Amino acid sequence: MQKKNNKNTQPKDNSTKNQQKGRKSQNAQPKQQKKSYSKPRNGSAKKYKKPVNETPVRIAFLGGLNEVGKNMTLYEYKDDMLLVDCGLAFPDPEMLGVDLVIPDFSYVEKNADKIRGIVITHGHEDHIGGLAYLLKTVNIPVYGTKLTIGLIQGKLKEHGLLSSVKLHEIAPGDIINLGEFSVEAIHVNHSIPDAIALAIKCETGTVIQTGDFKIDSTPIDGGMIDLSRFAQLGDEGVLCLLSDSTNAERAGYTESERRVGESFEVLFRRAGKNRIIVATFASNIHRVQQIINVAHSLGRKVAIIGRSLENVVNISAQLGYLNVPENVLINADLINKYPAEDIVIITTGSQGEPMSALSRMAFSDHRKVEIRPNDYVIISATPIPGNEKTVSKVVNELLKLGAQVIYEKMYDVHVSGHACQEELKLIMGLVKPKYFIPVHGEQKHLRKHALLAEGMGISSDNIFIADNGYVAEITSKSIKNAAPVPAGKVFVDGYGVGDVGSVVLRDRKHLGQDGIIVVTASLDYETGQLIAGPEVISRGFVYVKENEELIAQARKIAEKSLEGCYYSNISDINAIKGKLRDAVSHFVYEQTKRSPMILPIIMEV
Repeated sequence: MQKKNNKNTQPKDNSTKNQQKGRKSQNAQPKQQKKSYSKPRNGSAKKYKKPVNETPVRIAFLGGLNEVGKNMTLYEYKDDMLLVDCGLAFPDPEMLGVDLVIPDFSYVEKNADKIRGIVITHGHEDHIGGLAYLLKTVNIPVYGTKLTIGLIQGKLKEHGLLSSVKLHEIAPGDIINLGEFSVEAIHVNHSIPDAIALAIKCETGTVIQTGDFKIDSTPIDGGMIDLSRFAQLGDEGVLCLLSDSTNAERAGYTESERRVGESFEVLFRRAGKNRIIVATFASNIHRVQQIINVAHSLGRKVAIIGRSLENVVNISAQLGYLNVPENVLINADLINKYPAEDIVIITTGSQGEPMSALSRMAFSDHRKVEIRPNDYVIISATPIPGNEKTVSKVVNELLKLGAQVIYEKMYDVHVSGHACQEELKLIMGLVKPKYFIPVHGEQKHLRKHALLAEGMGISSDNIFIADNGYVAEITSKSIKNAAPVPAGKVFVDGYGVGDVGSVVLRDRKHLGQDGIIVVTASLDYETGQLIAGPEVISRGFVYVKENEELIAQARKIAEKSLEGCYYSNISDINAIKGKLRDAVSHFVYEQTKRSPMILPIIMEV
């Protein structure tokens, strides 16, 4: 592979453009917003000498381990820290009412004065989705490639943070200095353009974090992963490698994204005169580009449906990452004015999300698109583990409406953006790390990736399998688990961040399973004697009109409990509520074998 020329890393200044030669580095506290960088290679890079008394580099995992999503890693060396990524995860089915899940930022907030910046590897939600919530509490500089910064700008604008946050564009090959750290961006392939790996250097050594990647020899954007740079770093010596484990269970190599484009060519022609609807991930710009290309070649118009997809397409087109031929895109309101054979609809909902566009179409709840018999629906994604049932439900509903549904198991309409076993081994072979930490995946992925590393000759003593909250403390002599840090889940529910916890979720689950009974009564403030009530109100428990006798008996039990408190001289309001709750709950369970939530409301008059 041809070696690239080396250039500067000094950010471009709008007033004076630097023309200095050799590798330069960005200061830890940049003042210029949205700076650009040139691409260095060798020349003025820091040369790290092995210190006599090493200071360990500490890596704290705040998210992304033993789960899919909310990736966030904190590096610490001496008195400086830097963050890599700040993502979100989507809620599990039992997280009733929760919109998003983000990392616990308490450790970051505690050390805010030490954090020199946050570097983002790429623009997927599981790597940038939590950033706006973090920047509301800790204002630190953000570094990312052009498209990544463009997507982040859109999120910060929604949260009213765009004017207050310092965003800095970097490019593959650029180096930024963040206190004691020197961070180099390395181009990798993924399912979104502008993805990078990071070579993070300090005096103790070099740590490489791959981010999400695969090795695609024929990528859509034309830029193959920079394997030569990985090899150069391996020759220089790499202390530790943190590598993407998502596909560690899959043998072989991940298919090229171009394979999907070839499948679209075949399927679009097979659709004949039927309307085509393609569901994919909103951020998979390469996939969207291929759909647009094939639709244009067949003379079809393209409509984009789904708010997140529209945002990504608009930003990508503005920044030059998406090439849209003139007059191909049409407004969603105009879909029904074109014949079915002239339309391709690109939409979200490939994971069966209940509020997504495809899901609403399947359940005849979409305002602009109604599924017609013979619509040709292509689901261009593989269900994320845990989403199989919801995807299957959407597919079944589409079939009931008469649509033809094509999904990944039937045809090559999806390829992964993550490396399989042979690619993971190739990176290990090039980098030759002393220590290895598998990241980004569930426990089974991390364990399988660790076995691959052992097969590549890395000692099991030098492999660190972490969990969220773990801290790896690394020197040239050892890798060990240091004292843990806070790293839980914070739930976002509407405008509320962190106000929904495990107790609230337990109550919601309780309500959803067994319903609620509200018992209201009025007591004399001075004597505690029953003045009015009790009244028993049921919601989600039984149909009252058919169970009037049960409700009447529950009312008598409640009255008896309140009278018992009066005659026993129990005046504490909480104690009265507790006895009332226990009495009604015990009665209801005896009669129905159900345990609804009992909510006593006592008014003192």
